[in-house]
Amino acid sequence: MSDLLQRLRARGWRMTAQRRVVAEVLAGEHVHFTADEVLARATSRLPEISRATVYNTLGELVSLGEVIEVATDGRAKRYDPNAHQPHQHLVCSGCGAIRDVHPSGDLLAGLPESERFGFTVSEAEVTYRGLCPDCGPG
Repeated sequence: MSDLLQRLRARGWRMTAQRRVVAEVLAGEHVHFTADEVLARATSRLPEISRATVYNTLGELVSLGEVIEVATDGRAKRYDPNAHQPHQHLVCSGCGAIRDVHPSGDLLAGLPESERFGFTVSEAEVTYRGLCPDCGPG
């Protein structure tokens, strides 16, 4: 059973066949599917699942804090089930592939006090960009 499925069951989330399939599609490392990719994969497992059910389930998972919406460079939103492990994203500027990365060090330390404008900073998000091996030079 995936980590996401375990978390949802522990919360007492009503596990219909459609919801289970969406959660199963989102299982795994480095999963960052668009809603349409989730729909295609869910349909291959459960042909009668509807677009509305997939989109509504994704919205509910985001509202529950069990899935993170990731938006990069005006591309379609992607859904990341790695919501409970601190991480950043590495994004290919060519094809849009996304990988979870775990940089060392304190990301907040990179913002000097003079640049905080009186804010009490509680978290930082960093997106690393570059070209993946398929898009980069040789």
